[in-house]
Amino acid sequence: MSDADYTNHSFMPAQPLSLLTDFYQLTMAYGYWKSGKGDDRAVFHLFFRKHPFNGGYTITAGLGYVIDYLQNLRFTEEDLTYLSAQRNAAGEPLFEAAFLHYLRELQFSCDIFGMPEGTLAFPQEPILRVEGPIIQCQLLETALLNIINFQTLIATKSARINHAAQGDTVMEFGLRRAQGIDGGMAASRAAYIGGCVSTSNVLAGKQFGIPVAGTHAHSWVMAFEEEKEAFKAYAAALPNNCVFLVDTYQTEQGTKAAIEVGLELKRKGKKLVAVRIDSGDLAYFSTLARQMLDEAGLQDTKIVASNDLDEYIIHSLKTEQKAPIDIWGVGTKLVTAFDQPALGAVYKMSKIKPGNAEWRDTVKLSEQAIKVNNPGQLQVRRYFNSKGLLVADLIYDASHPVPADPVMIDPADATRQKRPVKKADRFEDVLQPIFLNGNLVYKQPDLPAVRAFAGMQMNLLDASNKRLVNPHVYAVGLEQGLYTRKMNLILKLRERYA
Repeated sequence: MSDADYTNHSFMPAQPLSLLTDFYQLTMAYGYWKSGKGDDRAVFHLFFRKHPFNGGYTITAGLGYVIDYLQNLRFTEEDLTYLSAQRNAAGEPLFEAAFLHYLRELQFSCDIFGMPEGTLAFPQEPILRVEGPIIQCQLLETALLNIINFQTLIATKSARINHAAQGDTVMEFGLRRAQGIDGGMAASRAAYIGGCVSTSNVLAGKQFGIPVAGTHAHSWVMAFEEEKEAFKAYAAALPNNCVFLVDTYQTEQGTKAAIEVGLELKRKGKKLVAVRIDSGDLAYFSTLARQMLDEAGLQDTKIVASNDLDEYIIHSLKTEQKAPIDIWGVGTKLVTAFDQPALGAVYKMSKIKPGNAEWRDTVKLSEQAIKVNNPGQLQVRRYFNSKGLLVADLIYDASHPVPADPVMIDPADATRQKRPVKKADRFEDVLQPIFLNGNLVYKQPDLPAVRAFAGMQMNLLDASNKRLVNPHVYAVGLEQGLYTRKMNLILKLRERYA
């Protein structure tokens, strides 16, 4: 596959991925077309209901992939041939030829508003708002969720790990444990957005411009008779890139052999960059290694730790055990989001305009209150105090005026109300136009800029919101008028379907 086969912001092939969807999206699209509702206008929102990892914040990611997906959105002749072969229960063609012709001529024309990648997001807030013909809105659902759910999950895990590392270097080492090729590429990208400085994934380095890093495996040491011989051979090959893995046989002896070669490098004007410990009691062996290195005059040699690390282990090693570890290599538990396999973001219709009728709000009722979505054409207004820290987020309907001093209501508890303006120095609206009438109007920043933006976003949060355990809940509420309309709509629907 040539370089030209890949687009700028993702690993997705340049060929259209219109069939990257659940089958029921196509059967619904056919139903809309058949019933004459295909051109009805609708508004959908992509959002999540609960922070992942029992945390206090979420970092969005995946917009670059979304842009590439949408810019290539069309049904190819191969797609249509495949769809024409689908049969119903009676053995007849499931889709009429006229509908397949409709899909052939379909041109993406939606408006999409979204949070830039790296933005802090909170429950119930739209990460994406999609407006357009209902068939198009419906056909986008699965792919948008697939992209945003996974990359947002991994970026958030990365941010948590990097926060626990307190400014230390974190390298992403997870490709061999990632969920397939596509998952490995997307995970490396999202982990970098969340704060990792490098990846072991060379293809991700080439595709996305992420710095690549790596040491050597235990097999390198095992390929030689003696551990010191292995280190000397590695130093001869890569004298300016020496990071020795010291736990192949016995960590203390391995560190001793690394020091001997490190001193030889020093005499030659070179440097032992680091030693890596990949097993055992990381606090004990890093402390021992630090003492041995310092006594040998190798104070500038760093210590790298790996071995199934996550934010909780890193926090314990740094804060409770005071381990003198400088660099963290994190793999499995980062790229697989080990303790929570899915974000759980959803995509719900909140407004519809049937034919020439007026717009009307829509909600999905449920036996669970948390699953009742918010109606309207939603936007998020974010308030900041005089120090630039976040104060609160107001979810409001962009098609209705917002009072100068709005009241925000906790959607889970109507007795919890506040006026964010009283504590705020300024505000900004978070969702930005990405596509208008199907045309890209947003300039996607390069990945280093996205990563820097995510880091700046983390600095806007109070420390209490970033705690790993029992974080303080950041204030998010519905604008009072939106809340009232939602409640009235719910009551009306409850009465109708009682």
